[in-house]
Amino acid sequence: MLFLKMIFSWWNTATWGTLLNTWLRGSAVGQDEFGNRYYQNKDSSRRWVVYNGTVEASRVGADWHGWLHHTFVQPPTEAPFVVKAWETGHQPNMTGTDSAWRPQGSLQRSGQRAAATGDYQAWRPE
Repeated sequence: MLFLKMIFSWWNTATWGTLLNTWLRGSAVGQDEFGNRYYQNKDSSRRWVVYNGTVEASRVGADWHGWLHHTFVQPPTEAPFVVKAWETGHQPNMTGTDSAWRPQGSLQRSGQRAAATGDYQAWRPE
């Protein structure tokens, strides 16, 4: 089944073209905490990621994102990203998953809307 997903869709894993390019021209640079693998060509002019699972750009942390977009010269494996004490860890976009945030009153959570505060009066035509 994974083989068919790889052939006919791009959102489940890397396409055949990406894998072929990676095998022929890519050199491995590192891997992040989500299992994504990062590559570059010989002169480091092209950098790319092979996602572990669903292809979703929000699954790339800030350190690797900076390296992919040539903001950082060295990858986070050689020059680790300095995390401030007040920063939280990276979390991918959870929209559409069971971990997505659902506000009070949404149909997926409980469906009960909070009571109105009383400062609202509905308009009625005269």
